[in-house]
Amino acid sequence: MITMILVLVVALEHLGIMFLEMFGTPAQQAKAFDMPLEYVKQRPARVALANQGIYNGMLGISLIASFWLFHGPALVTVIRLLLGFIVIVALYGGLTATRKIWLVQLLPAAIALLVTFI
Repeated sequence: MITMILVLVVALEHLGIMFLEMFGTPAQQAKAFDMPLEYVKQRPARVALANQGIYNGMLGISLIASFWLFHGPALVTVIRLLLGFIVIVALYGGLTATRKIWLVQLLPAAIALLVTFI
């Protein structure tokens, strides 16, 4: 039950990030992602953020859908795989974009992943 709650928290977090990346105002995005407002207002940056949002949304939806599509050991394997993807992406994002990603994305996903092994 704890694992399910943690996985759902990570999934909902990624859906929230998706909405911010796709539909947030430039001011909201600049603040959330530690980017200059002038940069975020540019069309290429907005398109890149929206594309990134699709990926985050699909991770969130995939985590939620896995509870209906898989059961038993297969469910655990799929959840571990998806959480592992998130951990890897968050590690890279924290190194290349902002360290805040480690707290916001990496930590919850890593905790949820570790709990799947308990």
